[in-house]
Amino acid sequence: MTQLRGNNIDVKHESKVDNANVIIINTCGFIDHAKQESVDTILRYAHAKDEGMIDKLYVTGCLSQRYKEDLVKEIPSVDAFFGTNELPDLLKKFNADYKSELVGERITTTSSHYSYLKISEGCDRPCSFCAIPLMRGKHLSRPMEDLVKEATSLGVRGTKELLIIAQDSTYYGLDNYGERKLPELLRRLSDIPELEWIRLHYAFPTGFPMEVLDVISERENICNYLDIPLQHGSSKMLKIMRRGTTREKTEELLGVIREKVPGIAIRSTLIAGHPGETEKDFEEMMTFVEKSRFDRLGVFAYSHEENTHSFSMEDSIPEEIKEERLNAIMDLQAGISLEINEQKIGKVMKVLVDRKEGKNLIGRTEFDSPEVDNEVIINNAAPDAKPGDFLDIRIMDATEFDLYGTPTLT
Repeated sequence: MTQLRGNNIDVKHESKVDNANVIIINTCGFIDHAKQESVDTILRYAHAKDEGMIDKLYVTGCLSQRYKEDLVKEIPSVDAFFGTNELPDLLKKFNADYKSELVGERITTTSSHYSYLKISEGCDRPCSFCAIPLMRGKHLSRPMEDLVKEATSLGVRGTKELLIIAQDSTYYGLDNYGERKLPELLRRLSDIPELEWIRLHYAFPTGFPMEVLDVISERENICNYLDIPLQHGSSKMLKIMRRGTTREKTEELLGVIREKVPGIAIRSTLIAGHPGETEKDFEEMMTFVEKSRFDRLGVFAYSHEENTHSFSMEDSIPEEIKEERLNAIMDLQAGISLEINEQKIGKVMKVLVDRKEGKNLIGRTEFDSPEVDNEVIINNAAPDAKPGDFLDIRIMDATEFDLYGTPTLT
């Protein structure tokens, strides 16, 4: 979007006005539901093109990278498909030049007070179930100077919360610096005065750089929050998944994280119904969740992805069993979440306001990432507050996945 605007082309993200003559669809090809949503969107706009409602239709992103040959045959109305690393080729369709001076500049598509910062692309991990390396390629860390420049620009333009993402954030720097550089990057980003919260996502547990914990502990504007996808709680299944660790090592790592950063909120994700998962393996994962007491947890039903190592195994677990196991874990987690949330009743917490709904404000604590974690519903006792404001909120009530509070008088 920045490159197109830099070439004097009017571009909007998900415009609410249907007046565009060219549509670019950015797709996902990771799991079945996301792939279907991408295909449905392409078909909808292909129909619009056939009806003469738009002039050109281009498709880019992961689905296009992974299934380009099939898509070209099946949906001929699309003018061109582009892979994940073919931005310059897409720009050529508009006679637009790639402007290197725009590196670090960003048009954000989220609320103005928080922004995502992708620090690397691709992944070198051999996880058996994952198709990301097929779509995004090998791990490629972005230069630190470019990241600091981009984050500084975002801060100047109003970003208060920076969410660090990557397919594997803890691998950052190994490819282009020869060593893990995430701790240094965090320190440099933390020095940007406009950034009041910095949040770390997608930390791979194997080879976790322990210095990261020291940085989180010592820097006030780095949230006591860590998103660390663990995928399973059975050593047997972790081996099948080619995660390079065991349940015992995982539990030891969780203990070290909580020891070095007291009060840290840990978010994780698990997969239910991977090939080879027996009822015993599932029960072991349930025990693991009960013992680990994650602050936040997401669970996916296994998706059988072509050309992955797991695809060579029989996807023998019925979908209804996958869903039953998923729901059982989430029911267990709901009870854990309720206990953790009820412990916050009566406490005053710093909350970032995200939006207004009716008479209430909706915000988050430092222990919650947007879209996926808890929210704080704030009553209308702060009529002048707006999205992007920080408020001190006394927590008055709690449910499994939400907190309810009122602004303090001070």
